[in-house]
Amino acid sequence: MNQNNTLIEILKETGKISEEAIRKTQQLQAEKGGRLSDILIENKMVSEVQLLEALSVQYDIPFWPELPLGHIREDFTHIVPIQFLKAHVMVPVYCNDYNEGHHQTSKKSNQQGGGQNQEPVKCVIAMRDPTCFQQLDDLIRLLSEDEYQIVLSTKESILSLINLTYDFSRDSAEQLVQDMEENGKEILSQIEDTSDLLDDISDAPIIKLVNHIISQSIKARASDIHVEPYQNSFKVRYRIDGILYDLLTPPKWILPALISRIKVMAQMNIAEKRLPQDGRFEVKIGDQSIDVRVSTIPTSMGERAVLRLLNKTSTLMNLPDLGLFPDKLRLIEQLIRTSNGIILVTGPTGSGKTTTLYAILSAINTPDINIITIEDPIEYQLEGINQIQVNPKINLTFARGLRSIVRQDPDVLLIGEIRDRETADIAVQSALTGHLVFSTLHTNDSASAITRLVDIGVEPFLISSSVIAVIAQRLVRVLCGECKQPFVPDDVILERAGFASEHIRKHTIYRAKGCERCLQTGYKGRIGIFEIMVLNDDIKRLVLKTFDSNRIKHEALRHRMVTLREDGIHKVLKGMTSLEEILRVTDT
Repeated sequence: MNQNNTLIEILKETGKISEEAIRKTQQLQAEKGGRLSDILIENKMVSEVQLLEALSVQYDIPFWPELPLGHIREDFTHIVPIQFLKAHVMVPVYCNDYNEGHHQTSKKSNQQGGGQNQEPVKCVIAMRDPTCFQQLDDLIRLLSEDEYQIVLSTKESILSLINLTYDFSRDSAEQLVQDMEENGKEILSQIEDTSDLLDDISDAPIIKLVNHIISQSIKARASDIHVEPYQNSFKVRYRIDGILYDLLTPPKWILPALISRIKVMAQMNIAEKRLPQDGRFEVKIGDQSIDVRVSTIPTSMGERAVLRLLNKTSTLMNLPDLGLFPDKLRLIEQLIRTSNGIILVTGPTGSGKTTTLYAILSAINTPDINIITIEDPIEYQLEGINQIQVNPKINLTFARGLRSIVRQDPDVLLIGEIRDRETADIAVQSALTGHLVFSTLHTNDSASAITRLVDIGVEPFLISSSVIAVIAQRLVRVLCGECKQPFVPDDVILERAGFASEHIRKHTIYRAKGCERCLQTGYKGRIGIFEIMVLNDDIKRLVLKTFDSNRIKHEALRHRMVTLREDGIHKVLKGMTSLEEILRVTDT
Protein backbone atom coordinates (compact mmCIF):
# COMPACT_ATOMS: atom_id res chain seq x y z
CA MET A 1 0.00 0.00 0.00
CA ASN A 2 1.21 3.51 -0.75
CA GLN A 3 1.13 5.04 2.74
CA ASN A 4 2.16 8.51 1.56
CA ASN A 5 -0.92 9.16 -0.57
CA THR A 6 -4.51 9.02 0.65
CA LEU A 7 -7.40 8.21 -1.67
CA ILE A 8 -8.50 11.87 -1.82
CA GLU A 9 -4.95 13.04 -2.61
CA ILE A 10 -4.66 10.52 -5.46
CA LEU A 11 -8.01 11.56 -6.93
CA LYS A 12 -7.02 15.22 -6.58
CA GLU A 13 -3.61 14.72 -8.23
CA THR A 14 -5.19 12.94 -11.20
CA GLY A 15 -7.84 15.65 -11.58
CA LYS A 16 -10.72 13.25 -10.88
CA ILE A 17 -12.30 15.28 -8.09
CA SER A 18 -12.78 19.01 -7.39
CA GLU A 19 -12.07 20.93 -4.18
CA GLU A 20 -15.81 21.50 -3.71
CA ALA A 21 -16.52 17.79 -4.04
CA ILE A 22 -13.78 17.02 -1.51
CA ARG A 23 -15.30 19.41 1.03
CA LYS A 24 -18.76 17.95 0.49
CA THR A 25 -17.45 14.39 0.84
CA GLN A 26 -15.60 15.17 4.06
CA GLN A 27 -18.68 16.93 5.43
CA LEU A 28 -20.90 13.91 4.64
CA GLN A 29 -18.39 11.56 6.26
CA ALA A 30 -18.26 13.72 9.39
CA GLU A 31 -22.07 13.87 9.60
CA LYS A 32 -23.04 10.31 8.73
CA GLY A 33 -19.84 8.31 9.04
CA GLY A 34 -19.12 5.46 6.67
CA ARG A 35 -16.28 4.62 4.32
CA LEU A 36 -14.89 7.30 2.05
CA SER A 37 -15.07 5.13 -1.07
CA ASP A 38 -18.76 4.34 -0.45
CA ILE A 39 -19.59 8.05 0.01
CA LEU A 40 -17.78 8.95 -3.21
CA ILE A 41 -19.73 6.38 -5.25
CA GLU A 42 -23.12 6.90 -3.60
CA ASN A 43 -22.98 10.67 -4.15
CA LYS A 44 -21.55 10.31 -7.68
CA MET A 45 -18.43 12.32 -6.89
CA VAL A 46 -16.41 9.90 -9.03
CA SER A 47 -17.26 6.99 -11.29
CA GLU A 48 -16.59 3.38 -10.27
CA VAL A 49 -13.72 3.13 -12.76
CA GLN A 50 -12.11 6.36 -11.48
CA LEU A 51 -12.36 5.12 -7.90
CA LEU A 52 -10.85 1.73 -8.75
CA GLU A 53 -7.99 3.40 -10.65
CA ALA A 54 -7.23 5.49 -7.56
CA LEU A 55 -7.46 2.46 -5.26
CA SER A 56 -5.10 0.64 -7.63
CA VAL A 57 -2.50 3.37 -7.06
CA GLN A 58 -3.14 3.57 -3.32
CA TYR A 59 -2.88 -0.19 -2.67
CA ASP A 60 -0.44 -0.97 -5.53
CA ILE A 61 -2.85 -3.54 -6.98
CA PRO A 62 -3.40 -3.87 -10.77
CA PHE A 63 -6.75 -2.70 -12.15
CA TRP A 64 -8.38 -4.85 -14.84
CA PRO A 65 -11.36 -3.06 -16.42
CA GLU A 66 -12.40 -6.33 -18.06
CA LEU A 67 -11.94 -9.93 -16.98
CA PRO A 68 -11.00 -12.76 -19.39
CA LEU A 69 -14.41 -14.33 -20.08
CA GLY A 70 -12.90 -16.57 -22.74
CA HIS A 71 -10.77 -18.53 -20.23
CA ILE A 72 -13.37 -19.90 -17.82
CA ARG A 73 -12.45 -22.67 -15.39
CA GLU A 74 -15.27 -24.17 -13.35
CA ASP A 75 -13.70 -26.67 -10.96
CA PHE A 76 -14.03 -24.36 -7.93
CA THR A 77 -17.80 -23.95 -8.28
CA HIS A 78 -18.57 -27.03 -6.14
CA ILE A 79 -16.29 -25.71 -3.36
CA VAL A 80 -17.11 -21.99 -3.19
CA PRO A 81 -20.79 -20.98 -2.76
CA ILE A 82 -21.95 -18.51 -5.40
CA GLN A 83 -23.63 -16.43 -2.66
CA PHE A 84 -20.24 -15.88 -0.99
CA LEU A 85 -18.65 -14.52 -4.17
CA LYS A 86 -21.61 -12.28 -5.00
CA ALA A 87 -21.93 -10.93 -1.46
CA HIS A 88 -18.26 -9.89 -1.35
CA VAL A 89 -17.92 -9.15 -5.10
CA MET A 90 -14.85 -11.29 -5.77
CA VAL A 91 -14.08 -14.16 -8.12
CA PRO A 92 -11.12 -16.44 -8.89
CA VAL A 93 -9.83 -16.16 -12.46
CA TYR A 94 -7.61 -18.95 -13.74
CA CYS A 95 -5.69 -17.51 -16.65
CA ASN A 96 -2.43 -19.34 -17.31
CA ASP A 97 -2.72 -18.38 -20.99
CA TYR A 98 -3.90 -14.82 -20.32
CA ASN A 99 -0.67 -12.99 -19.52
CA GLU A 100 -0.64 -10.34 -22.24
CA GLY A 101 -1.34 -6.82 -21.06
CA HIS A 102 -1.52 -7.63 -17.33
CA HIS A 103 1.19 -7.35 -14.74
CA GLN A 104 1.08 -10.58 -12.75
CA THR A 105 3.12 -11.48 -9.70
CA SER A 106 2.91 -14.19 -7.10
CA LYS A 107 1.82 -14.07 -3.50
CA LYS A 108 5.46 -14.29 -2.44
CA SER A 109 6.48 -11.32 -4.58
CA ASN A 110 3.63 -9.28 -3.08
CA GLN A 111 4.92 -9.99 0.39
CA GLN A 112 8.63 -9.51 -0.32
CA GLY A 113 8.35 -6.31 -2.27
CA GLY A 114 8.69 -7.71 -5.74
CA GLY A 115 11.18 -9.74 -7.69
CA GLN A 116 12.27 -10.53 -11.20
CA ASN A 117 11.42 -13.41 -13.52
CA GLN A 118 8.56 -14.74 -11.43
CA GLU A 119 6.63 -17.72 -12.76
CA PRO A 120 3.23 -16.97 -14.30
CA VAL A 121 0.46 -16.88 -11.74
CA LYS A 122 -2.03 -19.76 -11.85
CA CYS A 123 -4.79 -17.99 -9.95
CA VAL A 124 -5.93 -14.37 -10.06
CA ILE A 125 -8.44 -13.09 -7.50
CA ALA A 126 -10.50 -10.23 -8.90
CA MET A 127 -12.16 -8.09 -6.26
CA ARG A 128 -13.89 -4.70 -6.05
CA ASP A 129 -12.95 -3.81 -2.46
CA PRO A 130 -9.23 -4.21 -1.61
CA THR A 131 -9.99 -3.97 2.14
CA CYS A 132 -11.88 -7.29 2.29
CA PHE A 133 -8.86 -9.05 3.81
CA GLN A 134 -10.77 -11.59 5.90
CA GLN A 135 -13.04 -12.62 3.03
CA LEU A 136 -10.02 -12.91 0.73
CA ASP A 137 -8.30 -15.22 3.24
CA ASP A 138 -11.46 -17.34 3.47
CA LEU A 139 -11.60 -17.66 -0.32
CA ILE A 140 -7.93 -18.61 -0.62
CA ARG A 141 -8.36 -21.22 2.13
CA LEU A 142 -11.33 -22.72 0.23
CA LEU A 143 -9.37 -22.77 -3.02
CA SER A 144 -6.21 -24.21 -1.37
CA GLU A 145 -4.04 -21.95 -3.53
CA ASP A 146 -0.37 -21.33 -2.62
CA GLU A 147 0.19 -18.61 -5.20
CA TYR A 148 -2.25 -16.01 -6.40
CA GLN A 149 -2.45 -12.47 -7.73
CA ILE A 150 -4.94 -9.85 -6.54
CA VAL A 151 -6.45 -7.47 -9.10
CA LEU A 152 -9.22 -4.88 -8.91
CA SER A 153 -12.16 -4.92 -11.30
CA THR A 154 -15.64 -3.42 -11.66
CA LYS A 155 -18.69 -4.93 -9.99
CA GLU A 156 -20.34 -5.61 -13.36
CA SER A 157 -17.32 -7.50 -14.71
CA ILE A 158 -16.97 -9.61 -11.56
CA LEU A 159 -20.67 -10.50 -11.32
CA SER A 160 -20.78 -11.32 -15.05
CA LEU A 161 -17.91 -13.77 -14.67
CA ILE A 162 -19.47 -15.31 -11.54
CA ASN A 163 -22.79 -15.88 -13.32
CA LEU A 164 -21.22 -17.22 -16.48
CA THR A 165 -18.87 -19.58 -14.61
CA TYR A 166 -21.55 -21.08 -12.41
CA ASP A 167 -23.99 -21.43 -15.30
CA PHE A 168 -21.39 -23.45 -17.23
CA SER A 169 -20.32 -25.37 -14.14
CA ARG A 170 -20.11 -29.13 -14.15
CA ASP A 171 -22.54 -29.42 -11.25
CA SER A 172 -25.24 -27.48 -13.08
CA ALA A 173 -24.81 -29.58 -16.20
CA GLU A 174 -24.94 -32.81 -14.20
CA GLN A 175 -28.14 -31.65 -12.50
CA LEU A 176 -29.67 -30.91 -15.90
CA VAL A 177 -28.73 -34.37 -17.20
CA GLN A 178 -30.15 -35.91 -14.04
CA ASP A 179 -33.46 -34.08 -14.65
CA MET A 180 -33.56 -35.53 -18.18
CA GLU A 181 -32.83 -39.07 -16.98
CA GLU A 182 -35.54 -38.87 -14.31
CA ASN A 183 -38.09 -38.12 -17.01
CA GLY A 184 -36.90 -40.97 -19.19
CA LYS A 185 -36.70 -38.57 -22.13
CA GLU A 186 -35.08 -35.37 -23.30
CA ILE A 187 -35.92 -32.32 -21.20
CA LEU A 188 -36.99 -30.50 -24.33
CA SER A 189 -39.76 -32.14 -26.36
CA GLN A 190 -41.27 -31.48 -29.79
CA ILE A 191 -37.99 -30.16 -31.23
CA GLU A 192 -36.89 -30.94 -34.74
CA ASP A 193 -33.40 -32.28 -35.49
CA THR A 194 -31.06 -29.31 -35.22
CA SER A 195 -27.71 -30.85 -36.10
CA ASP A 196 -27.53 -28.87 -39.35
CA LEU A 197 -27.98 -25.53 -37.54
CA LEU A 198 -25.02 -25.64 -35.20
CA ASP A 199 -22.44 -27.53 -37.22
CA ASP A 200 -20.24 -24.43 -37.44
CA ILE A 201 -20.58 -23.21 -33.86
CA SER A 202 -20.11 -26.27 -31.66
CA ASP A 203 -23.68 -27.35 -30.97
CA ALA A 204 -23.16 -28.96 -27.55
CA PRO A 205 -22.29 -25.78 -25.57
CA ILE A 206 -25.11 -23.74 -27.14
CA ILE A 207 -27.72 -26.44 -26.61
CA LYS A 208 -26.46 -26.87 -23.06
CA LEU A 209 -26.64 -23.12 -22.43
CA VAL A 210 -30.20 -22.69 -23.75
CA ASN A 211 -31.41 -25.75 -21.84
CA HIS A 212 -29.76 -24.45 -18.68
CA ILE A 213 -31.23 -20.94 -19.02
CA ILE A 214 -34.74 -22.37 -19.40
CA SER A 215 -34.19 -24.89 -16.59
CA GLN A 216 -32.88 -22.28 -14.13
CA SER A 217 -35.71 -19.89 -14.99
CA ILE A 218 -38.38 -22.52 -14.38
CA LYS A 219 -36.80 -23.55 -11.08
CA ALA A 220 -36.75 -19.89 -10.02
CA ARG A 221 -40.51 -19.55 -10.81
CA ALA A 222 -39.80 -17.05 -13.61
CA SER A 223 -42.64 -15.99 -15.91
CA ASP A 224 -40.48 -14.53 -18.71
CA ILE A 225 -36.93 -14.77 -20.08
CA HIS A 226 -35.47 -11.73 -21.86
CA VAL A 227 -32.49 -11.87 -24.24
CA GLU A 228 -31.42 -8.24 -24.68
CA PRO A 229 -28.59 -7.17 -27.04
CA TYR A 230 -26.39 -4.12 -26.44
CA GLN A 231 -23.47 -2.60 -28.33
CA ASN A 232 -20.68 -4.78 -26.92
CA SER A 233 -22.58 -7.33 -24.83
CA PHE A 234 -25.97 -8.85 -24.21
CA LYS A 235 -27.96 -9.79 -21.12
CA VAL A 236 -30.18 -12.69 -20.24
CA ARG A 237 -32.74 -11.64 -17.61
CA TYR A 238 -35.73 -13.35 -16.08
CA ARG A 239 -38.87 -11.96 -14.47
CA ILE A 240 -39.77 -13.34 -11.05
CA ASP A 241 -42.92 -12.07 -9.32
CA GLY A 242 -43.13 -9.21 -11.80
CA ILE A 243 -39.54 -7.95 -11.36
CA LEU A 244 -36.66 -8.48 -13.82
CA TYR A 245 -33.37 -9.88 -12.49
CA ASP A 246 -30.06 -10.45 -14.29
CA LEU A 247 -29.29 -14.10 -14.97
CA LEU A 248 -26.32 -13.98 -17.35
CA THR A 249 -24.13 -11.52 -19.24
CA PRO A 250 -22.33 -13.74 -21.80
CA PRO A 251 -19.90 -12.49 -24.48
CA LYS A 252 -21.63 -10.83 -27.45
CA TRP A 253 -20.41 -13.43 -29.95
CA ILE A 254 -22.71 -16.02 -28.35
CA LEU A 255 -25.87 -14.02 -29.20
CA PRO A 256 -26.47 -15.15 -32.84
CA ALA A 257 -26.08 -18.82 -31.93
CA LEU A 258 -28.33 -18.44 -28.87
CA ILE A 259 -31.11 -16.73 -30.87
CA SER A 260 -30.81 -19.30 -33.68
CA ARG A 261 -31.12 -22.19 -31.22
CA ILE A 262 -34.26 -20.64 -29.66
CA LYS A 263 -35.74 -20.07 -33.14
CA VAL A 264 -35.21 -23.69 -34.15
CA MET A 265 -36.86 -24.88 -30.94
CA ALA A 266 -39.85 -22.62 -31.66
CA GLN A 267 -39.98 -23.70 -35.34
CA MET A 268 -39.28 -20.16 -36.58
CA ASN A 269 -37.34 -19.01 -39.65
CA ILE A 270 -33.69 -18.74 -38.57
CA ALA A 271 -32.69 -17.03 -41.84
CA GLU A 272 -35.09 -14.11 -41.31
CA LYS A 273 -33.43 -11.61 -38.96
CA ARG A 274 -35.10 -8.41 -40.22
CA LEU A 275 -38.72 -9.04 -39.23
CA PRO A 276 -40.45 -9.82 -35.91
CA GLN A 277 -41.42 -13.48 -35.47
CA ASP A 278 -43.54 -15.52 -33.06
CA GLY A 279 -43.40 -19.20 -32.18
CA ARG A 280 -43.85 -21.69 -29.38
CA PHE A 281 -42.53 -24.98 -27.99
CA GLU A 282 -42.94 -27.17 -24.90
CA VAL A 283 -40.45 -28.29 -22.27
CA LYS A 284 -40.66 -30.80 -19.46
CA ILE A 285 -38.75 -30.66 -16.19
CA GLY A 286 -39.60 -33.38 -13.70
CA ASP A 287 -43.40 -33.54 -13.57
CA GLN A 288 -43.81 -29.98 -14.87
CA SER A 289 -45.00 -29.26 -18.40
CA ILE A 290 -44.17 -25.73 -19.56
CA ASP A 291 -45.57 -23.99 -22.63
CA VAL A 292 -43.02 -21.48 -23.97
CA ARG A 293 -44.19 -18.61 -26.22
CA VAL A 294 -41.32 -17.00 -28.15
CA SER A 295 -41.23 -13.52 -29.66
CA THR A 296 -38.25 -12.02 -31.51
CA ILE A 297 -37.75 -8.51 -32.86
CA PRO A 298 -34.83 -6.93 -34.73
CA THR A 299 -32.93 -4.08 -33.02
CA SER A 300 -29.95 -2.00 -34.08
CA MET A 301 -27.71 -4.11 -31.80
CA GLY A 302 -29.03 -7.53 -32.86
CA GLU A 303 -32.13 -9.65 -32.40
CA ARG A 304 -34.02 -9.44 -29.10
CA ALA A 305 -36.03 -12.39 -27.82
CA VAL A 306 -38.61 -12.81 -25.06
CA LEU A 307 -39.78 -16.23 -23.87
CA ARG A 308 -43.06 -16.35 -21.92
CA LEU A 309 -43.23 -19.41 -19.63
CA LEU A 310 -46.66 -20.87 -18.84
CA ASN A 311 -46.75 -23.77 -16.40
CA LYS A 312 -49.52 -26.00 -17.73
CA THR A 313 -49.33 -28.41 -14.78
CA SER A 314 -49.73 -25.78 -12.06
CA THR A 315 -53.08 -25.95 -10.33
CA LEU A 316 -55.55 -23.20 -11.10
CA MET A 317 -56.23 -20.76 -8.29
CA ASN A 318 -59.62 -20.67 -6.63
CA LEU A 319 -61.37 -17.42 -5.72
CA PRO A 320 -60.32 -17.56 -2.02
CA ASP A 321 -56.64 -17.87 -3.10
CA LEU A 322 -56.57 -14.58 -5.03
CA GLY A 323 -56.18 -12.34 -1.98
CA LEU A 324 -59.75 -11.13 -1.57
CA PHE A 325 -60.85 -10.15 1.92
CA PRO A 326 -64.05 -11.96 3.08
CA ASP A 327 -66.43 -9.07 2.31
CA LYS A 328 -65.03 -8.64 -1.22
CA LEU A 329 -65.09 -12.39 -1.78
CA ARG A 330 -68.77 -12.51 -0.86
CA LEU A 331 -69.47 -9.58 -3.19
CA ILE A 332 -67.77 -11.26 -6.18
CA GLU A 333 -69.48 -14.60 -5.48
CA GLN A 334 -72.78 -12.73 -5.51
CA LEU A 335 -71.97 -10.88 -8.76
CA ILE A 336 -70.89 -13.97 -10.72
CA ARG A 337 -74.15 -15.76 -9.90
CA THR A 338 -76.07 -13.10 -11.87
CA SER A 339 -77.98 -14.51 -14.83
CA ASN A 340 -76.99 -11.81 -17.33
CA GLY A 341 -74.80 -8.72 -17.74
CA ILE A 342 -71.12 -7.87 -18.28
CA ILE A 343 -68.42 -8.12 -15.61
CA LEU A 344 -65.14 -6.49 -16.66
CA VAL A 345 -61.71 -7.14 -15.16
CA THR A 346 -59.25 -4.32 -15.83
CA GLY A 347 -55.56 -3.71 -15.32
CA PRO A 348 -52.27 -3.50 -17.25
CA THR A 349 -50.58 -6.47 -18.92
CA GLY A 350 -49.38 -8.98 -16.36
CA SER A 351 -51.73 -7.87 -13.58
CA GLY A 352 -53.42 -11.29 -13.20
CA LYS A 353 -56.67 -10.60 -15.07
CA THR A 354 -56.75 -14.00 -16.79
CA THR A 355 -56.02 -15.84 -13.53
CA THR A 356 -58.94 -14.05 -11.88
CA LEU A 357 -61.29 -14.89 -14.76
CA TYR A 358 -60.25 -18.56 -14.73
CA ALA A 359 -60.88 -18.68 -10.97
CA ILE A 360 -64.34 -17.18 -11.55
CA LEU A 361 -65.17 -19.67 -14.30
CA SER A 362 -64.00 -22.55 -12.10
CA ALA A 363 -66.31 -21.30 -9.33
CA ILE A 364 -69.41 -21.30 -11.55
CA ASN A 365 -68.52 -24.31 -13.70
CA THR A 366 -71.28 -26.86 -13.16
CA PRO A 367 -72.76 -29.49 -15.54
CA ASP A 368 -75.97 -27.48 -16.01
CA ILE A 369 -74.18 -24.39 -17.40
CA ASN A 370 -72.76 -24.07 -20.93
CA ILE A 371 -69.54 -21.99 -20.75
CA ILE A 372 -67.68 -21.00 -23.94
CA THR A 373 -64.54 -18.85 -24.11
CA ILE A 374 -62.63 -17.13 -26.90
CA GLU A 375 -59.07 -16.27 -25.91
CA ASP A 376 -55.72 -15.09 -27.24
CA PRO A 377 -53.91 -17.17 -26.13
CA ILE A 378 -55.53 -20.03 -24.22
CA GLU A 379 -53.28 -20.11 -21.17
CA TYR A 380 -54.81 -23.08 -19.33
CA GLN A 381 -57.15 -25.89 -20.37
CA LEU A 382 -60.30 -25.83 -18.23
CA GLU A 383 -62.15 -29.12 -17.75
CA GLY A 384 -65.77 -28.96 -18.91
CA ILE A 385 -65.38 -25.58 -20.66
CA ASN A 386 -65.19 -25.08 -24.45
CA GLN A 387 -62.25 -22.81 -25.32
CA ILE A 388 -61.58 -21.21 -28.71
CA GLN A 389 -58.17 -19.84 -29.73
CA VAL A 390 -58.10 -16.59 -31.74
CA ASN A 391 -56.23 -17.07 -35.03
CA PRO A 392 -55.74 -13.88 -37.11
CA LYS A 393 -54.05 -15.87 -39.91
CA ILE A 394 -57.40 -17.42 -40.84
CA ASN A 395 -59.39 -14.33 -39.81
CA LEU A 396 -60.72 -15.96 -36.62
CA THR A 397 -60.93 -12.74 -34.59
CA PHE A 398 -62.74 -12.08 -31.32
CA ALA A 399 -65.68 -10.55 -33.21
CA ARG A 400 -65.99 -13.33 -35.80
CA GLY A 401 -65.66 -16.03 -33.16
CA LEU A 402 -68.27 -14.35 -30.97
CA ARG A 403 -70.83 -14.24 -33.76
CA SER A 404 -70.55 -18.03 -34.01
CA ILE A 405 -70.43 -18.62 -30.27
CA VAL A 406 -73.77 -16.91 -29.61
CA ARG A 407 -75.39 -19.51 -31.88
CA GLN A 408 -73.99 -22.31 -29.67
CA ASP A 409 -76.58 -21.67 -26.90
CA PRO A 410 -74.10 -20.50 -24.23
CA ASP A 411 -75.05 -19.46 -20.71
CA VAL A 412 -71.68 -17.83 -19.93
CA LEU A 413 -69.22 -16.19 -22.34
CA LEU A 414 -65.59 -15.27 -21.67
CA ILE A 415 -64.07 -12.82 -24.14
CA GLY A 416 -60.29 -12.60 -23.73
CA GLU A 417 -60.24 -8.85 -24.38
CA ILE A 418 -62.59 -6.19 -25.77
CA ARG A 419 -60.36 -4.50 -28.36
CA ASP A 420 -62.74 -2.92 -30.87
CA ARG A 421 -66.30 -1.69 -31.32
CA GLU A 422 -67.53 -4.81 -33.10
CA THR A 423 -66.44 -7.07 -30.22
CA ALA A 424 -67.88 -4.62 -27.68
CA ASP A 425 -71.24 -4.45 -29.51
CA ILE A 426 -71.59 -8.25 -29.62
CA ALA A 427 -70.67 -8.47 -25.92
CA VAL A 428 -73.30 -5.87 -25.02
CA GLN A 429 -75.98 -7.51 -27.15
CA SER A 430 -75.18 -10.90 -25.59
CA ALA A 431 -75.51 -9.43 -22.10
CA LEU A 432 -78.83 -7.80 -22.99
CA THR A 433 -80.22 -11.08 -24.38
CA GLY A 434 -79.70 -13.15 -21.24
CA HIS A 435 -76.02 -14.13 -21.23
CA LEU A 436 -73.42 -13.55 -18.50
CA VAL A 437 -70.33 -12.09 -20.15
CA PHE A 438 -66.82 -11.79 -18.69
CA SER A 439 -64.05 -9.82 -20.40
CA THR A 440 -60.95 -7.68 -19.81
CA LEU A 441 -59.89 -4.13 -20.61
CA HIS A 442 -56.55 -2.36 -20.26
CA THR A 443 -57.34 0.57 -17.95
CA ASN A 444 -55.72 1.91 -14.78
CA ASP A 445 -58.79 1.78 -12.54
CA SER A 446 -62.40 0.64 -12.55
CA ALA A 447 -63.97 4.01 -13.41
CA SER A 448 -61.75 4.39 -16.49
CA ALA A 449 -63.32 1.24 -17.97
CA ILE A 450 -66.53 3.19 -18.65
CA THR A 451 -64.58 5.92 -20.44
CA ARG A 452 -62.73 3.27 -22.46
CA LEU A 453 -65.96 1.64 -23.64
CA VAL A 454 -67.31 5.03 -24.76
CA ASP A 455 -64.04 5.71 -26.61
CA ILE A 456 -64.41 2.37 -28.41
CA GLY A 457 -67.86 3.43 -29.56
CA VAL A 458 -70.38 1.88 -27.14
CA GLU A 459 -73.33 4.15 -26.38
CA PRO A 460 -73.59 5.23 -22.70
CA PHE A 461 -77.17 3.95 -22.38
CA LEU A 462 -76.01 0.49 -23.51
CA ILE A 463 -73.18 0.56 -20.95
CA SER A 464 -75.56 1.45 -18.10
CA SER A 465 -77.96 -1.30 -19.22
CA SER A 466 -75.39 -4.11 -19.61
CA VAL A 467 -72.33 -3.59 -17.34
CA ILE A 468 -73.01 -4.74 -13.77
CA ALA A 469 -69.51 -4.44 -12.25
CA VAL A 470 -65.88 -3.55 -13.00
CA ILE A 471 -63.02 -5.19 -11.09
CA ALA A 472 -59.67 -3.40 -11.29
CA GLN A 473 -56.65 -5.29 -10.01
CA ARG A 474 -52.88 -5.36 -9.61
CA LEU A 475 -50.40 -7.94 -8.36
CA VAL A 476 -48.15 -7.18 -5.39
CA ARG A 477 -45.31 -9.33 -4.12
CA VAL A 478 -45.86 -11.23 -0.87
CA LEU A 479 -43.25 -10.77 1.86
CA CYS A 480 -41.10 -13.83 2.53
CA GLY A 481 -42.33 -15.40 5.78
CA GLU A 482 -38.81 -16.47 6.75
CA CYS A 483 -37.01 -13.13 6.63
CA LYS A 484 -39.52 -10.25 6.73
CA GLN A 485 -38.66 -7.78 9.46
CA PRO A 486 -40.78 -5.22 11.35
CA PHE A 487 -40.00 -1.53 11.03
CA VAL A 488 -41.54 1.87 11.61
CA PRO A 489 -41.97 3.85 8.34
CA ASP A 490 -41.14 7.55 8.40
CA ASP A 491 -43.82 10.21 8.11
CA VAL A 492 -42.94 11.00 4.48
CA ILE A 493 -43.77 7.46 3.31
CA LEU A 494 -46.91 7.38 5.47
CA GLU A 495 -48.08 10.68 4.05
CA ARG A 496 -47.38 9.46 0.51
CA ALA A 497 -49.42 6.32 1.22
CA GLY A 498 -52.28 8.44 2.50
CA PHE A 499 -52.67 7.73 6.20
CA ALA A 500 -51.35 9.20 9.45
CA SER A 501 -48.89 7.55 11.85
CA GLU A 502 -51.55 6.99 14.54
CA HIS A 503 -53.31 4.56 12.19
CA ILE A 504 -50.48 2.03 12.47
CA ARG A 505 -49.99 1.99 16.24
CA LYS A 506 -52.08 -1.16 16.61
CA HIS A 507 -50.36 -2.89 13.69
CA THR A 508 -46.87 -4.10 12.83
CA ILE A 509 -45.50 -2.96 9.48
CA TYR A 510 -43.00 -5.28 7.80
CA ARG A 511 -40.40 -4.74 5.11
CA ALA A 512 -38.37 -7.04 2.86
CA LYS A 513 -34.94 -8.28 3.89
CA GLY A 514 -33.86 -11.28 1.77
CA CYS A 515 -32.72 -14.85 2.40
CA GLU A 516 -31.87 -18.01 0.48
CA ARG A 517 -35.51 -19.12 0.50
CA CYS A 518 -36.63 -16.04 -1.46
CA LEU A 519 -33.46 -15.73 -3.63
CA GLN A 520 -32.39 -12.66 -1.59
CA THR A 521 -35.37 -10.63 -2.89
CA GLY A 522 -37.35 -10.49 0.35
CA TYR A 523 -40.49 -11.63 -1.46
CA LYS A 524 -41.96 -14.96 -2.49
CA GLY A 525 -45.12 -15.20 -4.61
CA ARG A 526 -47.72 -12.58 -5.45
CA ILE A 527 -51.22 -11.70 -4.36
CA GLY A 528 -53.91 -9.46 -5.83
CA ILE A 529 -55.19 -6.09 -4.70
CA PHE A 530 -58.66 -5.24 -5.94
CA GLU A 531 -61.01 -2.33 -6.60
CA ILE A 532 -64.60 -3.45 -7.21
CA MET A 533 -67.03 -0.91 -8.66
CA VAL A 534 -70.62 -2.13 -8.75
CA LEU A 535 -72.82 -0.11 -11.12
CA ASN A 536 -75.73 0.75 -8.84
CA ASP A 537 -78.61 2.98 -9.89
CA ASP A 538 -76.78 6.21 -8.97
CA ILE A 539 -73.70 5.33 -11.03
CA LYS A 540 -75.85 4.18 -13.97
CA ARG A 541 -77.71 7.50 -13.98
CA LEU A 542 -74.37 9.33 -13.88
CA VAL A 543 -73.03 7.29 -16.84
CA LEU A 544 -76.02 8.48 -18.90
CA LYS A 545 -74.98 12.10 -18.20
CA THR A 546 -71.19 11.89 -18.38
CA PHE A 547 -68.38 9.43 -18.97
CA ASP A 548 -65.80 11.47 -17.02
CA SER A 549 -63.87 8.82 -15.07
CA ASN A 550 -63.10 11.22 -12.20
CA ARG A 551 -66.79 11.96 -11.58
CA ILE A 552 -67.70 8.28 -11.87
CA LYS A 553 -64.95 7.35 -9.39
CA HIS A 554 -66.08 10.08 -6.98
CA GLU A 555 -69.62 8.70 -7.06
CA ALA A 556 -68.34 5.14 -6.48
CA LEU A 557 -66.28 6.36 -3.51
CA ARG A 558 -69.39 7.99 -2.11
CA HIS A 559 -70.89 4.50 -2.06
CA ARG A 560 -67.84 3.23 -0.08
CA MET A 561 -65.86 1.63 -2.90
CA VAL A 562 -62.42 0.51 -1.67
CA THR A 563 -59.66 1.73 -4.01
CA LEU A 564 -56.61 -0.26 -5.10
CA ARG A 565 -54.38 1.78 -2.77
CA GLU A 566 -56.71 1.24 0.21
CA ASP A 567 -56.96 -2.50 -0.39
CA GLY A 568 -53.17 -2.61 -0.60
CA ILE A 569 -52.78 -0.70 2.67
CA HIS A 570 -55.08 -3.23 4.38
CA LYS A 571 -52.75 -6.01 3.18
CA VAL A 572 -49.74 -4.06 4.52
CA LEU A 573 -51.42 -3.81 7.95
CA LYS A 574 -52.05 -7.57 7.81
CA GLY A 575 -48.32 -8.17 7.24
CA MET A 576 -48.85 -9.69 3.79
CA THR A 577 -46.81 -7.19 1.75
CA SER A 578 -44.70 -4.06 2.19
CA LEU A 579 -45.57 -0.39 2.02
CA GLU A 580 -42.93 0.13 -0.70
CA GLU A 581 -44.54 -2.58 -2.82
CA ILE A 582 -47.99 -0.97 -2.60
CA LEU A 583 -46.59 2.44 -3.51
CA ARG A 584 -44.67 0.93 -6.44
CA VAL A 585 -47.75 -0.78 -7.88
CA THR A 586 -50.41 1.88 -7.22
CA ASP A 587 -48.47 5.06 -8.03
CA THR A 588 -50.00 6.26 -11.30
